[in-house]
Amino acid sequence: MSDIASVSLERSLEDMADELGQSFGEYGFAIVRNHGISAELIDRAWKKCEQFFALPEDVKRSYFLAGKGGARGYTPFGTERAKDAKINDLKEFWHVGRTLPAGDPLEEFMPPNVWPAEIDGFQETFEELYQAFENTGKRILSAIALHLGLEEDFFDPTIENGNSVMRLLHYPPVAEGNEGAIRAAAHEDINTITLLLGAEESGLELLSREGKWIAVKPSEGALAVNIGDMLQRLTNGKMRSTTHRVVNPVGDAAKRSRYSMPFFLHFRPDYMIEPLESCFDPENPEKREEPISSHDYLMQRLREINLV
Repeated sequence: MSDIASVSLERSLEDMADELGQSFGEYGFAIVRNHGISAELIDRAWKKCEQFFALPEDVKRSYFLAGKGGARGYTPFGTERAKDAKINDLKEFWHVGRTLPAGDPLEEFMPPNVWPAEIDGFQETFEELYQAFENTGKRILSAIALHLGLEEDFFDPTIENGNSVMRLLHYPPVAEGNEGAIRAAAHEDINTITLLLGAEESGLELLSREGKWIAVKPSEGALAVNIGDMLQRLTNGKMRSTTHRVVNPVGDAAKRSRYSMPFFLHFRPDYMIEPLESCFDPENPEKREEPISSHDYLMQRLREINLV
């Protein structure tokens, strides 16, 4: 395979499973078209996103929850830093997580959401988008399962009530005086898979096996989907969590904001990530890493990126 796959999710799972799986194995990324998230919902979400980040700084900061690791609400500009990076990223963001029924045993892992009172329809829009992302992610995981020789529904119980997070991202215009800083420094995602809206704007790049940075350019409205470290660990490296970054634009693009909406699909907090025996083969003959719960792994990695 010489290119990142671009796959329509309207095709049958059996028909697209290996094309998706091979792209994830080689690049860690694939483009997913016809993903089932309505254009009307996406357009509404972009408008709400822009409205929130246009609020005064003191209003946005009133939704910053200290000591919560950025899991819900607002995280101010310049807070997050990629693992091993020396300079913080040039971004601010808002997190929406799962809403659990009162008394659910997983409540200890998932704090309640907060919602900005200043923007009508914000909660309704992003609760709807959260569910749409989850439905699409579940179908993509079913295709990955088939590619790995597993049952189509293998991942269903692993992500049921998972600690998935939707991030509304704002990269402000690039200002002078931020020498060495970029919008998102080179990193790998922590979670199972990431579904990203808004990658049409140039800047997203992945690092190939050969050490070359390759631009990821989905068509208008398509998703850029990538493998996270949790799934790489579970599959003993068969599915590749690839280093990627968002570089600063040049020219007129540097003078305007960029927005994107990644959905970080997670396993259940109590799911034990242990390399699957079906993923041992001549290329991966030995178990690479020891079992760890999804929650413990998440906390370990959040500490590394300055959010806990």
